[in-house]
Amino acid sequence: MSAIYEYTGVVEKLMPLQTIGEKGFRKRELILTEDEDSMSNFPNHIPFTFKQDRVSLIENLSEGQRVKVRFAIEGRVWHSPKTNEDVYFKDLVGLKVDTLSGENTPTQAAPQAASTSDIPSDFANSEDINLPF
Repeated sequence: MSAIYEYTGVVEKLMPLQTIGEKGFRKRELILTEDEDSMSNFPNHIPFTFKQDRVSLIENLSEGQRVKVRFAIEGRVWHSPKTNEDVYFKDLVGLKVDTLSGENTPTQAAPQAASTSDIPSDFANSEDINLPF
């Protein structure tokens, strides 16, 4: 079972929806920058990938909004037939988004802690998808 993490940041960009393969696999990335309290001269730009039905969770977000994302870390290996080498992919898979306003006040009710109920049922079966990422 994967651990669930949280990250709070500001929406920098919403990437376009992608539909991949014959089965219509859908994904969309949400790029967040560090929260407004960060004093870094070199802010992080963190991409979170929302897959399949979860792409709808981010469709109403806009740049500049402050959000909290619940996510799991996913890693895969793909064997390249051309180079005969293994290629490793990692992904921050978005599970839930809470829009924040003001000083850490959620506009939606958010659970106090992440739980196993936050893991989507299709996440456990994601090995069935034959994609290199």
